[in-house]
Amino acid sequence: MPRQPEPEAMDLAAEAEAYAKADFADVDQAFVERLLELAGHLPEAAAVDLGTGPGDIPVRVALARPGWRVLAVDASAAMLGFARRAAEDAGLAERIELLLGDAKATGLPAAAFDVIFSNSILHHISEVDRFWGELRRLGRGGAIVLLRDLARPPSEAAARRIVDRYASGESALLQEEFYRSLLSSYTVEEVAGQLDRAGLAMLEAAMVTDRHLDVFGRLP
Repeated sequence: MPRQPEPEAMDLAAEAEAYAKADFADVDQAFVERLLELAGHLPEAAAVDLGTGPGDIPVRVALARPGWRVLAVDASAAMLGFARRAAEDAGLAERIELLLGDAKATGLPAAAFDVIFSNSILHHISEVDRFWGELRRLGRGGAIVLLRDLARPPSEAAARRIVDRYASGESALLQEEFYRSLLSSYTVEEVAGQLDRAGLAMLEAAMVTDRHLDVFGRLP
């Protein structure tokens, strides 16, 4: 099934609110546990979250690693509003910095981060070479990378089955967003090709669930 791109940012307030109110606690916690497994014993770090959404993952990371400072980037002002509230409610406003910006061109200093992570941004991006180039630019030598995203199913019918299985209790709006995101996602093979073009073949791309792929490893 060919990829069917969707908008890069969730700028509409209704979309951002539906996403922020959805229950992603289990998948967010699983992502954080995987990130900390990759990081090992790293008591202090400068970390950046590309496409932070409502900010639940940076909060979980900051709570688990008190010595880490997290910069959370998103192109949606509506999403950052939810992320700001999440950081404040957790008492982490001083350790989680928010930036309204494009993950393909953040404007941040080069080689500034020890940890780069991202959950569910890649399927929003069509200019993937720019994104991977920016990720490589931001990381210091040896920086830990974890990106998780949806993987495109083989057909629209398969995408509908995934939505029915995992989001049947969510709002109609969120179910439709999930479906469109599946159609807009990349396959593992496509992501591996993207990494090769970006000079990031040291990172591994692999399926980790029936609907998610991971990109992980360390930068040179």
